[in-house]
Amino acid sequence: MTRDARGTAAAETRRVFLDTPVTYLKGVGPKRAEALLRLNIATAGDLLFHVPHRYEDASTVAAIASLEPGMDATVIGQVVSKGVIPTRKGLRIFQAVLRDGTGMIEVSWPGQPYLDRQIQKGETLLVTGAVRFFHGRQMQPREFVNLGEDDEGTSGGRVLSVYPATEGLGVKAIRALIDGYIDQLLPLVVEYLPASAVARARVPQLPDALRMVHRPGSIAEAEVGRSRLAFEELLFVQILMRRANALARARREGIAFENRRDLTSRLKGALPFELTGAQIRSLREIFADMCSDRRMHRLLQGDVGSGKTIVALFSALLAMENGRQAAIMAPTELLAEQHLRTFTRLLAPFGIVPLLLTGRLAARERREAAERMALAAPLLVVGTHALVQDATTFARLGLAVIDEQHRFGVEQRKALGGKGERPDVLLMSATPIPRSLALTLYGDLDVSILDEKPPGRIPITTALRPESARGRVLQFIDREVAAGRQAYVVYPVIEESEKTDLKAATTMHAELAGGAFAARRVGLLHGRLSGEEKDAVMRAFLARELDVLVATTVIEVGIDVPNATVMLIEHPERFGLSQLHQLRGRVGRGGEASYCILLGDVSRESAERLAVFVGTEDGFEIARADLRLRGMGDLFGERQSGLPTFRVADPLRDELLNEQAREAATAILDADPELERPEHAGMRRVMGQRYRRSLELFRVG
Repeated sequence: MTRDARGTAAAETRRVFLDTPVTYLKGVGPKRAEALLRLNIATAGDLLFHVPHRYEDASTVAAIASLEPGMDATVIGQVVSKGVIPTRKGLRIFQAVLRDGTGMIEVSWPGQPYLDRQIQKGETLLVTGAVRFFHGRQMQPREFVNLGEDDEGTSGGRVLSVYPATEGLGVKAIRALIDGYIDQLLPLVVEYLPASAVARARVPQLPDALRMVHRPGSIAEAEVGRSRLAFEELLFVQILMRRANALARARREGIAFENRRDLTSRLKGALPFELTGAQIRSLREIFADMCSDRRMHRLLQGDVGSGKTIVALFSALLAMENGRQAAIMAPTELLAEQHLRTFTRLLAPFGIVPLLLTGRLAARERREAAERMALAAPLLVVGTHALVQDATTFARLGLAVIDEQHRFGVEQRKALGGKGERPDVLLMSATPIPRSLALTLYGDLDVSILDEKPPGRIPITTALRPESARGRVLQFIDREVAAGRQAYVVYPVIEESEKTDLKAATTMHAELAGGAFAARRVGLLHGRLSGEEKDAVMRAFLARELDVLVATTVIEVGIDVPNATVMLIEHPERFGLSQLHQLRGRVGRGGEASYCILLGDVSRESAERLAVFVGTEDGFEIARADLRLRGMGDLFGERQSGLPTFRVADPLRDELLNEQAREAATAILDADPELERPEHAGMRRVMGQRYRRSLELFRVG
C-alpha cells in the first residue's frame, strides 16, 4: 500500500469538513495542535492552504557516488554519523556523514554546533550545496531539510513537496497529515473568486490549484497552482487597500490651504544647496494635497540622505503661512533634537523659533510649551511620543508629520492625526521599496518617492574583508580615530550563546576596549539598555566623548554624527541588505571620506548577496535585491502595520500577477463597491475570515 493510500485509509475513519478543528484529526493531540496553530493551521481546511515553500524533483537528485568537487548538487541521504568538531581558531563545526544507495559523503556546517541537537542519527536529510575536496569529498550546504527518520517520497521520481515546519512538527509529519486528508477535503472546496477575474488572470480554479501545489506532476505544474493562490492574495490586498482609500477619501474633508509662497520661497532662496528634482516633485504633490479640500494622507518614501527632512520643513511652512500649527514626530528624543537644531538654524533668518516637546522636559518647560501650543498662532512643534499623549493639545493643528513612521504603532500614528480638526498627515519612511510594491502595500495612501540624492555627496567606500584581515582592519580604524574621527563597530547579537558562534556586542566591547582600542574611549550601545541609558551613550558619542561605539542595530535610526567616518560590521551575513544599507547611512554625513567594512568568513552564497550591497549605494536597488533574495517575510506584516501578510505571493516576483490583481480589483469595486452582489458573496466571506481589516471595510459579519 502506498503512503497516500495508507494516509487516506486512516483519515476515512473519521469524516472531516473544511471547518473541522485540527484537534479532531487523527494523530493530532494537544501538543501537535499547538504546533499547527503556530503555522496558522487551526482547521482541516487550513491544511490545504499550508503551501510547500519549495519542491525537489527526486528524479534530479544526485546520487552521492556521482558527486565531484566543483559541482553544485542536491542529495538525499541518511545520517550514519555526526558530531561537533572544534578548530584551533575556536570555531565549532557540525559535521554529518550521509549515505544513500550509492555511497557516503561528509556534510559540514561551520559555526552551527547547535545542529547537533536538531539532527539525529538515522534521520534523512535533503541537502543542497557545493561539493569540494577537503580530506575527502565534502558538501557545504546552502540549505537543508530534515525529512525525518525515513522518507518514501524520494522514490519513483516524484516531486517532493517541502513544507514550512515548526518546532515539534517536522516536514515529514506535516506532509503525512496533508496527504492523509487531501482526498477528503478537495471535493469540499469551491471557487469563490469571480469567474471573470480567474479567466482574465489565466490561473486555474481553486480546487485544481490546491491539488497542483500539494501533488504536482512536475515543478512547473506546482508553479501554475501557486500562481492561483498568489493571485488571490494580491487581489484581496488590492481590494482592501482600494476600499480603504475610497472610504478615506469620501470622509476625508480637510483643510483647504491657500498656496501661499512667501516663507517657502524665502527658505528656498536661503538654502545653501539646490533642491533635487525628486524633492521638487514631491513638494508639488504634497502642496496639491494640502491645498485641496480633501485631507492629505501621504507617504513620503526616500533613501538614506535623500532629503526627507527638508521636504517636511517646507510642508510645515505652508501650514504656518496659513495660520496653522505643524507637528513633526520622531521616534527618539535624539532624532527630535536633531530636527530641532536643523529647523532652528534654517528658520532663524525669518524670526521663527520651533518648539521642542519630549519626555525629558522639566515641568516648567512643559507648561511653557503647552502655553505656546494653546495660542492660535502659527507654530512648528518637534517632538516624540509626548505629542500624542492625552494631555497634549493643539489650538490649530494643520499638519502632522510622522518621521520614521514604521517605528510607531498604528494607534500612535492615528493619535497624532487625531489631534486638532482633521489635520493633513504626512508619513515619512527611510526604508526604500520599489514604487510597484509601495502602491501594493500602501494602497490606502498616496505615495511620493525621493529617488535622488543631493549632488556633491562623497561616496562611502564599502568592502567585504575575510576574518584573516581583522588585524589590518582594526589598525585602520585606530588610525582614523587617531586622526580625530570616530567609528562604529556593529554586531548582530548582544550576548554570546551556545546556539551560535557569533561574536557579541558585550563580549567584543570588553575585548576591543582592552585590546586593539585600549588607548581609545569605547562605548557600548544595545537594545537592553533603558531609553535614558541609550540616550546618554549617543549623546556622549555625538559630543565626541567616545571614539568608538560598539553597538547592535539600535543605531539604525537616523542620528547624524558628522565626525563618524568608519562603520565596521561583523557577521554581515546575519543582516538583511536593507538593514546593512541603513547602518551604512550612519557614516559619510560630514563631508569626509568614509568607509563601511564588512568583516567575516562568509559562504559563497552570502558573498554573492553581499556583493550587491558592496556594489551600490542605491537604496531602492538594494531593497529590490533584498526582497528578491529574502522574500517579504513579515516585514510589512499585519501585526506591525495593519497590512495583510503575504504567505504565498511575492509582489516583486509576481509583478505581472500583481498588475492583473490591480486591474481585477478596480473592475470589481467599480461594479460593486460594497461587494454585495451574489457572485462576490464567497469572496467577501473568505476575506472576512482571513483579514480583520475586511471586517471594518466591508462590515462582514
